[in-house]
Amino acid sequence: MKTDITLKSVYQARQRIAPVIRKTPLVRSTILSEKQGGEVCLKLENLQETGSFKLRGAANALLALTPEQKTQGVLAFSTGNHGRAVAWVARELGVSCTICLSQRVPSYRVEAMKSFGAEVVQEGASQDEAYDTALALEKDRGLTMVKPFDDPLVIAGQGTMGLEILEQQPGIDTLVVPVSGGGLAAGLARVIKAADPAITVIGVSMEVAPAMYHSIRAGKPVEVAEKDSLADALLGGIGLDNAYTYPMVVKYLDRIDLVSETEIEAGMAFAYDHQGILIEGAAAVTLSWLLKHQSPGKTTVGILSGGNVDTQTLLDILKRRQIPTN
Repeated sequence: MKTDITLKSVYQARQRIAPVIRKTPLVRSTILSEKQGGEVCLKLENLQETGSFKLRGAANALLALTPEQKTQGVLAFSTGNHGRAVAWVARELGVSCTICLSQRVPSYRVEAMKSFGAEVVQEGASQDEAYDTALALEKDRGLTMVKPFDDPLVIAGQGTMGLEILEQQPGIDTLVVPVSGGGLAAGLARVIKAADPAITVIGVSMEVAPAMYHSIRAGKPVEVAEKDSLADALLGGIGLDNAYTYPMVVKYLDRIDLVSETEIEAGMAFAYDHQGILIEGAAAVTLSWLLKHQSPGKTTVGILSGGNVDTQTLLDILKRRQIPTN
């Protein structure tokens, strides 16, 4: 069985989604460059229309739908950002959309999806249970499932970011990327390693319930109980039937490191205080890693994957760390 994607599919995705997504900036961080003793650039995917990189994969999947599939409508399960992206693209295409979420998904993420016209079904205590709900609806209503990560079209869509990075910083020798279900990490690493296998790709996840990390240690996809985390968008299992992202992450990533909740909080505060940007916890794991570790290379690119953060959560963090909010 095929367990990888082609570079051709990534280039096809770039052409397909060009009218929908933004080519996001890659900006140099002076403070992180000084700390690392080399160039550190940050890819600002928080500036996508829906506030995260997920728009790339969702757009590629929905734009590849047949006319019949568009008529029937689409379905997704999500911890937040994927559902938001699918809902937005579906609205732009005039396609009906249903999003299945667990009860753990924060209300601000739920309301965002509803604001794009999606029907939201919230059941279960984990993304895996939301997936079970989605499977039942898929069968009952004849909807087309748009998976959040383990899908070739979605992975190829996320891989388009790699093409942009190579154009913006062709000297890259280290990539730091958040890891959850692995769609972003797999797509990016596939492109980056094709350009130069010597480029180091480091995945980062939170210490709380890192499903891909534990799956790799176990040598197969495993279930991991979800727990509360500032990086809530990284929660969720990778699927015991994972066909693409697990083998691709094993093949293309050099390692996955974990960061604590305190370190994620520090990353979010650093982004606000020193970079002047608002990012969510799932994106802050990249900064957490760069603040904690020494990069093995001289030209490092870190992915800031999204900016859909609850305002009150961020204010609480800034107050606790005694960082001015104006």
